[in-house]
Amino acid sequence: MSQTSKAMLWALNIDTKVSTISPTIEHSVDATAFSGFQWFHIQADAQDSKECLQGLGLQTEIIDALCTTETRPKAMQFGDGMLVYLRGINHNPDADLEDMVSLRLWISDKLVISARRKDRQLLSVQDVKEALEKGYTPSSPLDLTLKIITKIADRISETVDVLDEQLTEFETLDKSEKQDRIKLSMVRRQAAAIRRYLAPQRDALDAIYRFNKSLSQQQAFELRDQTDRMTRYVEDLDLAKERAMVLQDELRNRIAEQQGMRMYVLSLVTAIFLPLSFLTGVFGMNVAGLPGTQEPKAFFYLATAMLILAIVLLISMVWKKWF
Repeated sequence: MSQTSKAMLWALNIDTKVSTISPTIEHSVDATAFSGFQWFHIQADAQDSKECLQGLGLQTEIIDALCTTETRPKAMQFGDGMLVYLRGINHNPDADLEDMVSLRLWISDKLVISARRKDRQLLSVQDVKEALEKGYTPSSPLDLTLKIITKIADRISETVDVLDEQLTEFETLDKSEKQDRIKLSMVRRQAAAIRRYLAPQRDALDAIYRFNKSLSQQQAFELRDQTDRMTRYVEDLDLAKERAMVLQDELRNRIAEQQGMRMYVLSLVTAIFLPLSFLTGVFGMNVAGLPGTQEPKAFFYLATAMLILAIVLLISMVWKKWF
């Protein structure tokens, strides 16, 4: 009796219709059993993941590549198959969008194996599985791969559009609060982090196109279209980074201008009250010989003189257009 696999998330036979395979560790791929192919989705960091992949007849090098911890988008050929690393937007709970989820794919004539790590679910893969359940039937492993790539690109497109909308809102703001500046920094960080993976992902899709010489015209068109989409998203993210930098510079200049205006007003107020403070300091000294100490109207005379002096200083500043 075969042992149930903890690493196997799902296993599907894809022919004229889609059927479920029992998720067991010992499972041999029989290419002659039917005209379609099989799709296995694996949790790469499960305890029995390597045993499960060995049961699928994979070589040790491929198993290690599917279970590796750190990946960057790329595509490599191994014998009669192809190993592809992709990255998708992270929509998991309490996760940052820019912390992109890694998806590892092994593609051969009769087999597609996708692998992810625990708590790193990629919704694009779920979208493809739901499409299969609703009647979508890819004709080959490469068609299924293209469907996954398309769904990943769709999720990336949504995120890039959201970043663009946020930047547009910042550009129309008349006033900026501290929280707006924090959000702007976050947008810039997200754009830079997502762009970091999209550039090599574009190269990976181009490598898939070069590796597969037997692509149909439709497959070649779809693959080139997805490559062009990745290129466009990379350019959009580069533009988003530049827009965010310009907005940050504008906000800093606006803050510096506001602070400079406040300091300017304080300087003018100080210039008006400095001579008045000098007079009050002189006549406030408690020493003998001060003029007016015996004169009852001395305070009135001094206050009037100070008022006239303040008015003269204010008029001179207005005349010199300091205000």
